[in-house]
Amino acid sequence: MKYSPKEMQALLETKEFSFKKKFGQNFIIDENIIDSILKNIELTQDIMVIEVGPGAGSLTYKLAQYAKNVLCYEIDTSLKEIIEENLQTCSNVDIIYDDFLKRDVNKDLETYSFDKLYVVSNLPYYITTPILVKFIEDQVPVEKMVFMVQKEVGNRFKAKPKTKDYGSLTVYLNYYFDVRKVIQVSKNVFLPKPNVDSVVIEFRRKDTLLFLKNSELFFKLVRDAFVQKRKTIKNNLKNYNLDTIEKVLVENQYSLSSRAEELPLEIFVQMANALS
Repeated sequence: MKYSPKEMQALLETKEFSFKKKFGQNFIIDENIIDSILKNIELTQDIMVIEVGPGAGSLTYKLAQYAKNVLCYEIDTSLKEIIEENLQTCSNVDIIYDDFLKRDVNKDLETYSFDKLYVVSNLPYYITTPILVKFIEDQVPVEKMVFMVQKEVGNRFKAKPKTKDYGSLTVYLNYYFDVRKVIQVSKNVFLPKPNVDSVVIEFRRKDTLLFLKNSELFFKLVRDAFVQKRKTIKNNLKNYNLDTIEKVLVENQYSLSSRAEELPLEIFVQMANALS
């Protein structure tokens, strides 16, 4: 696999490939950035990796050098010849040409043996959240997920309370994972070049989750609390038992006049448990 932008462009033209906007395709072409990502996520030969959207296989090729197996999901079948040419020396890579969101991932994994499962992908912004949610809801036994995403999307994932990027998605993801920024990535390392820079975010599954009496109520409560971000808890959660909510808030030095963006994960858990 060669990482020259000119050679990549030439290969794409030879195969008469055209980028499809509906799939948000931006292929990473900088070997140094890929090496930097892999250095930060500690891949070893006992780890299996899932990659969603391998594109031309730039990241896949490097993953195959470190991991035991790499299982890729690619929705664009017109990439098949390009991927096979770039990955012809990688015997530990399998490609499923299908819509990842429609797959039974646990079933796909049944034929593999591994000690740990990671997900490493360069994702378009429009599909990042559905992919994250699928891994959680389908209970795929992933220990770590590393996603390269649009910078503004990454900021929401790792946001802290009392910041503009902090929202219901932040709380949802932070319930399951410890989230950290790995590196920032310039838009200049992609083909075609996107309009914004990207960031690599790591999601490491927590060993112990906060106890929830009713997880469904918890996630509904979080969504409702942020439904209008500038409104107070009292306004957004008026259909809940406000006396119960107020008691939890006051015990933690907040009030019904507080906004959801002020509250850390633990407070939402306490409120949900008090309401259950």
